[in-house]
Amino acid sequence: MPSSQEIYQQLSQLPALEKLQLAELLLADLDVPDAEIDSHWRQEAAKRWQAYRDGKLKTVGYDAVMRKYK
Repeated sequence: MPSSQEIYQQLSQLPALEKLQLAELLLADLDVPDAEIDSHWRQEAAKRWQAYRDGKLKTVGYDAVMRKYK
């Protein structure tokens, strides 16, 4: 089996679009659902939504965000 360095040397010769497609495939392969992490994020999202509904969360409007990054 070729080493990761050997594979990289071969793949570095690919056109940019093919590299991007390969990167997407590799990332998708690594993106395995994790029930424990998903549960933590669900709890965090619920907590933040409740804080927003209770008026305890400071928010920034769309226009303010756009001005900041223009």
